[in-house]
Amino acid sequence: MALASRNIGVDDSRTRLVEAAEQLMREEGYAAVTSRRVASKAGLKPQLVHYHFRSMDDLFLAVSERGAQQLSEHLDRALASHQPLHSLWELISDRNTAVLASEFLALANHRRTIRAEVARYAKRYRSVQIELLSLTFSECGISRTLYPPAAMALIMESIARTLAIEASLGLSAGHADAIRFVKRYLDIVEPVRSPRKSSKREKLLADLSGRGGPVPRK
Repeated sequence: MALASRNIGVDDSRTRLVEAAEQLMREEGYAAVTSRRVASKAGLKPQLVHYHFRSMDDLFLAVSERGAQQLSEHLDRALASHQPLHSLWELISDRNTAVLASEFLALANHRRTIRAEVARYAKRYRSVQIELLSLTFSECGISRTLYPPAAMALIMESIARTLAIEASLGLSAGHADAIRFVKRYLDIVEPVRSPRKSSKREKLLADLSGRGGPVPRK
């Protein structure tokens, strides 16, 4: 379905093209993102795609930047919540977020420019997860030798992405058990309680905020 038509300016038409490309990636995968398909979904003329973007890679990068900015804002709120690990899981397990991330990973295997951008963001995002897990483990007295924060961050991310991919294929066996398993783990390391005053936690949140969240903003 094409996006609703309305009187549009140059900046607005670019935004609509980016939104249309993102929607196609979520619904049909990155291979469906062609200039004609994007223009049709946005309710615009195909020539506008080439007017705003020198190549389809530039369009994909615009979609990536938009998604990263939105995810950064969501992550800022998650980190500031009373249970940041629970909030982080809700964020990374969101189906739309996971599906789009999977599409960009697949696209990155074929496009060098996209690969560099995806890698830059993924490294920053993973470091935030590891920092938060490491701090929480220290506060709760959980062994970081038995439960390495980097490994737990990877496991959580992998489970979330696998659930999203399989759900898009109509597969659901084991999903409910996997979600309960993750939530039991989170309840152990981050029980419901009033957050303790922690200078380290406050410094982490301040540092992340000062650095512009997980995505270097241009």
